[in-house]
Amino acid sequence: MTTPTPRQPDHEIDPLFLERRSPRAFTGEAVPEAELMRMFEAARWAPSSYNSQPWRFVYALRGDAHWETLLGLLVPGNQKWAKDTGALVILVSSSQMRVGEALQPSWSHSLDAGAASLAFQLQAIRQGWHVHGMSGFDRERALAALNVPEGYRAEAAYAVGRATPHAALSEEQRLKEAPNGRRPITDFVFAGGFPAAKP
Repeated sequence: MTTPTPRQPDHEIDPLFLERRSPRAFTGEAVPEAELMRMFEAARWAPSSYNSQPWRFVYALRGDAHWETLLGLLVPGNQKWAKDTGALVILVSSSQMRVGEALQPSWSHSLDAGAASLAFQLQAIRQGWHVHGMSGFDRERALAALNVPEGYRAEAAYAVGRATPHAALSEEQRLKEAPNGRRPITDFVFAGGFPAAKP
């Protein structure tokens, strides 16, 4: 890990889940395409309704012909730090799925794409990279700029790169890069139903 972390699970889990975080300080190192393909390979094996695999990833590698297009889709606040990453990715999902010979609406396409997203991010950690997911990008413009077919939803943007080592961060960056915590399980896990509303 590149950053000391106070993250402590309440129940024993694989450390990989605690190592996944979303830094904003990156080294500027390029992500080799073969490394990025390994991350997409992990996403390939995510579960999906009817095995429809509705996710599609569009990517650009640092300095290639597509880099400025994808970087330009991000809001200015995200462009400021994402310019130092090694790859940019836009995730879209199809709102239709094939069941037998027929196309029908997919209720779970965003959920399925989310499963692929997590697989992609966890594989990146295994390879020594970090992924920062973003909702701050121009979804409508992304669909046009990336030639996305009708019926797809722009889900998220991702910046992939090598996180700046903790020791190399400025004092200001260290405050911003401190790993965050999570709500307790009791806030979102209920046996048998939601608790009764308090009067």
